[in-house]
Amino acid sequence: KMAMHQSMKQTQIQRNQSNKMKLALLATLATAATAFVAPSAPLTTRSPTQIFAEDEAEAAEVEEPAPRSAAEISALTSSVKTIFSLEDINGILPHRYPFLLVDKVVEYEQGKRAVGIKGVTLNEPHFTGHFPNRPIMPGVLQVEALAQLAGIVCLQMEGAEPGAVFFFAGVDGVKWKKPVVPGDTLVMEVEIKKWNKRFGIASATGRAYVDGELAVELDEMKFALAK
Repeated sequence: KMAMHQSMKQTQIQRNQSNKMKLALLATLATAATAFVAPSAPLTTRSPTQIFAEDEAEAAEVEEPAPRSAAEISALTSSVKTIFSLEDINGILPHRYPFLLVDKVVEYEQGKRAVGIKGVTLNEPHFTGHFPNRPIMPGVLQVEALAQLAGIVCLQMEGAEPGAVFFFAGVDGVKWKKPVVPGDTLVMEVEIKKWNKRFGIASATGRAYVDGELAVELDEMKFALAK
């Protein structure tokens, strides 16, 4: 009996030691796991009134642009130089008022391309009927203005001469993007793609902008010198 009692006591001691080891291991694992968990911060909420107040404060921080003088606004185009004035254009194109639609040329590459300016004003006669209560520059006149600008390039090329009359032969891929109205400045650009000096036939592409936004573009326009 004594031996059995000692054996049972030894078994109990071993069990107690095993349980202590298990508890120590669990405590170690729990400590290691919490090392990877970010400390929780208290959740903060803002009332709608606070949100609106912060938005208004941010808006107040945005400074309104300072008013500009006429001299400052005029200086914005100081780097744009006139290559052909209206008087020069009169010596190249056969068109005259009210159908001369290029006021000046500001970029010019002989035989290749040009950038021209057309100031749109209510004094032009087509605005009387197009339209009485909402004046808009007719789209066909925008295309005509581009053709005249191309004519300024072509009439100074070999096989042509200034003042010659040329006819529209066709136009493809015209797209109007926005209305052109009195007060706008139409900035036009054309590029000559083909020129047959023997027959006086040319093709060109063109586009025009108002305040940096595309107003009209065309894939190709063709014209021929009158014989």
